[in-house]
Amino acid sequence: MEKQMKYGQIIPVMLCFFAMGFVDLVGIASNYVKADLGLSDAEANIFPSLVFFWFLIFSVPTGILMNRIGRRKTVLLSLVVTFASLVLPIFGDSYGLMLASFSLLGIGNALMQTSLNPLLSNIIAGDKLASTLTFGQFVKAIASFLAPYIAMWGAMESLPTFGLGWRVLFPIYMAIAVIAILWLGATTIEEERPDKASGFAACFSLLGKPFILLSFIGIMCHVGIDVGTNTTAPKILMERLNMPLADAGFATSLYFIFRTLGCLSGAFILQKASSKSFFALSVAMMLAAMVGLFLFDSKTAIYICIALIGYGNSNVFSIVFSQALLALPDKKNEVSGLMIMGLFGGTIFPLAMGLASDAMGQNGAVAVMALGVLYLLTYTFKIKRES
Repeated sequence: MEKQMKYGQIIPVMLCFFAMGFVDLVGIASNYVKADLGLSDAEANIFPSLVFFWFLIFSVPTGILMNRIGRRKTVLLSLVVTFASLVLPIFGDSYGLMLASFSLLGIGNALMQTSLNPLLSNIIAGDKLASTLTFGQFVKAIASFLAPYIAMWGAMESLPTFGLGWRVLFPIYMAIAVIAILWLGATTIEEERPDKASGFAACFSLLGKPFILLSFIGIMCHVGIDVGTNTTAPKILMERLNMPLADAGFATSLYFIFRTLGCLSGAFILQKASSKSFFALSVAMMLAAMVGLFLFDSKTAIYICIALIGYGNSNVFSIVFSQALLALPDKKNEVSGLMIMGLFGGTIFPLAMGLASDAMGQNGAVAVMALGVLYLLTYTFKIKRES
């Protein structure tokens, strides 16, 4: 009976992880908006940067909000905001409308990522948390992987998309968001109550703990590499092989295919292997890929590098996040807020990559991502030492 109850709680939570993956549509969407509106790289990269800017603003307040209304209600609020973000592009893809849509998408995702991960810790605890978080990332990656395909399908002129074209992606994901709202709303999850409500000063003071600060920067690097590869992979193929966007968009899907495979396999590997050794292997794969993207121009070699980044980056978030939560188990809401604020790296990296690529081509963007990989290499040596 208890096992059935747990599955009844996990399934709607995993559907919310799927909804969490909607944020990754910004990568392929920014490429289509760039083509539709004739934008430069720097202008187009404002879209993913804007999405992740809101993590800086809303993550810590969401951690405080969770202490007041609970994690499940905060996740429900995030789904409502996400629903609103997916409604807007149905009415067009003007610059202002897409800015508003991606802003709401970022706000909803900041609320969701801050509250959903610790909500899962109310169902799964202890040494199984990292592997279950990784499985959640696998479910999230499915939504990320499907987005480019749905957009490409919608862009085919022979198909009936009611005039939406590639934007048919938005109403499809909007319908799933509605299902997630109704299902989680009908699910009961028992949450531990915090001893006292925390404030901003108490939350930010946790960054004074070295391991929490290192984990925060690690999350920034992870998401910077993630969003950076998501948006830059097609541009590398277009620059070096003169591929049209419709064909180059497969690179984004390839990244998410291997990120999905990495999350699925990681969910099982992390039950057997140590987090530290698996993290080291993951970073080594990404480092090899960055070197390859500098050196190789063939389509096969570029695809292999993108696949290595996808697999290598797939488990970084889960390991860093779970290490931080386990380091301060009595401050889960506050730590979660800080870690998700680290997703602000998704703003910093694309902006830096856009400026670097405008100045020196896509090698400049790769160089920015490589710096993030080098930091994660240094973080490897800190895992489980101070946590």
